[in-house]
Amino acid sequence: MSGHSKWATTKHKKAAIDAKRGKLFAKLIKNIEIAARTGGGDPDGNPTLYDAIYKAKKNSVPADNITRAVKRGSGEEAGGANYEDIVYEGYAPGGIGLIIECLTDNRNRAAADVRSTLTKGGGSLAENGSVSFNFERKGQIVVPSEGVDYDNLFEIAAEAGAEDVAEDGDTYMVTTAPGDVTAVRKALQDKGIDYDSAETALVPLTEVELDVDAARKVSRLVDNLDDLDDVQNIYANWTASDDVMAQLDDEE
Repeated sequence: MSGHSKWATTKHKKAAIDAKRGKLFAKLIKNIEIAARTGGGDPDGNPTLYDAIYKAKKNSVPADNITRAVKRGSGEEAGGANYEDIVYEGYAPGGIGLIIECLTDNRNRAAADVRSTLTKGGGSLAENGSVSFNFERKGQIVVPSEGVDYDNLFEIAAEAGAEDVAEDGDTYMVTTAPGDVTAVRKALQDKGIDYDSAETALVPLTEVELDVDAARKVSRLVDNLDDLDDVQNIYANWTASDDVMAQLDDEE
């Protein structure tokens, strides 16, 4: 029985990983379509598309899927959805602020799914502006730290206009003004420094540190929101100690 139980657990974990990968692929493909639609299908002349394609490749999205997404977005191929951007603000348990960015072809479905998921997770929708005032948009370039000297990276990034370089686990986070992310990314490439992603994100101005129980609730709600088909990005103003984060990791 133990062998059967172990196999069942393994299958369940694999199914969960495959489902997560499928969700991630769908989000990355959406980003490519939108970038191609708004800036054209040539990545050399469309930095947003270039970065969307690069991130998709880094996450092992098949090349054929990427090519078709570019063609749908640029109008070369039929079948592209009419996506629109919608941003929701909300609260997680403990008053943690959430900003939920959606790309959807069905506004009513997106709103209903976000509202329902927030409510089930002990959160609620918030009025526009009640959460976003505590966030600012920044460029973020994620660089794997293996084989990369921090001082060298900092010098190159700062010379190109970066605001900060911080160590984050096994990566470095290069922070820039939103309009400088492409220039800094190119400067890193010119020096042969690999990166995982280069994009803009919302960064909280102040954060709330949570204990393990509160962090578990918020983390679960964020995961459930992230599982929604229409949700692209979620930003929250919570943080936790290394011990709390390690405990959460062990529970997964």
